[in-house]
Amino acid sequence: MQIKILHKQGKSLRAIACEVGCSVNTVRKYLVEDSVPAFKVRLPRVTKLAAFEAYLRQRETSAAPDWIPATVLWREIREMGFTGCERTVRNFVATLRPAPAPDPVVRFETAPGDQMQADWIEFRRRKSSSLFAFVATLGYSRASYVEFVSDMRLETLLACHANCFEWFGGVPRRTLYDNMKTVVIERNAYGPRQHRFQSGFLDFARHYGFQPQLCQPYRAKTKGKVERFNGYLRRSFYVPLTARLKAAGLELDVTTANTEVWRWLREVADGRVHGTTQRQPGEQLRVERPVLQSLPPIYPALNKPATAASGQELRERFHDWPSPVQHPLSVYEQFVGVRT
Repeated sequence: MQIKILHKQGKSLRAIACEVGCSVNTVRKYLVEDSVPAFKVRLPRVTKLAAFEAYLRQRETSAAPDWIPATVLWREIREMGFTGCERTVRNFVATLRPAPAPDPVVRFETAPGDQMQADWIEFRRRKSSSLFAFVATLGYSRASYVEFVSDMRLETLLACHANCFEWFGGVPRRTLYDNMKTVVIERNAYGPRQHRFQSGFLDFARHYGFQPQLCQPYRAKTKGKVERFNGYLRRSFYVPLTARLKAAGLELDVTTANTEVWRWLREVADGRVHGTTQRQPGEQLRVERPVLQSLPPIYPALNKPATAASGQELRERFHDWPSPVQHPLSVYEQFVGVRT
C-alpha cells in the first residue's frame, strides 16, 4: 500500500525503492501486478576470509600494542589455504586498527652510489639480554641491511658497517647519521657543519673512503629513508616473529634474529615494490652496485668481528646472491658464498 501511495505522490521508482528498502524492480512489479511484494530474507554471505578472521584477530591481539601489516598476514593465511586476494585481507585488517596519520615529510632523491643512511633501533634493553639492530639503507635503490646485536659499542658499529658494505658489494660516497655517540663527539665544534667526529670512527671512514654526515638537529626525518625502513622492519619482520615466539613461550635472541632477518631481507624486503620508487629494491641495487666504491681490504682493527656471521652460515643462506663487480670474488664469497 505504501508503494502505491508514494507513487501517487509523484515520486520516482528509485526514490520509492530507497524509502521502502527494496529494489526498483520490486517496486515496478508491485505497481504492475497490483500485488503485495514478497521480500526474501537474504542469508549472510560466507566469504573466503570468514574461516580466517579469528586467526587474524588473534595475531593482531598477540602483537599489541604494535600491529602486523596486512601483507604479512595475507602471506600467512595463504599458506593455510586462503585463496583470496591481498586487498580482502587489507580491508578486513583496516577495521581492526585506527587509520594512520598522514606523513607530511618531503623526500629528496639521491644519485646511485651517493648516499647511505644508517641508524640504530633499540628493541630490548636489559643487562643480560639486550637486543638492538643496526640498519642501513642505500638512498637510491632503497636496498637495506640489518644486523641484530647485543650492544651499540664503537667496535660493534664498525663491524656492522664492514658487514653492510660487503652485503651491498661496495661503499657509498656519503653516510648520514643522527647523534650517535660513537660517531660524533660535538656538533659544529670547528664551525657550521664542521663537526668533531669520534676519532676511531673517522679513521674507519677514511679507510673505507666514505664521508660521514649528520642530519639536522631535531630533524631525524632528514634521514627519512632509513627511518621509514625502520618502521617497515618493525611491523613486517620483528612484530610478527616475536608475536609467534611469544605464543610459544620463547624470546627472540641475536642468533635467531639474524638468521631470520637475512632470509627476510632476501625473500621479502628486497622483492617488495617500494611505495616511493615503485621499484623493487633488489632490482634497483643491481643498478646502484656498479657505481659504489670498491671495497678495500678489511679494516685492520676489526680482525674477525664477533658480530659477523661465519662465511659458511651465509653461504648456506644466500648461495645464489648475484656477485658484485667492485671487488675480488674471493672477498665476497666469505660473506655470501659462491653461486652454484
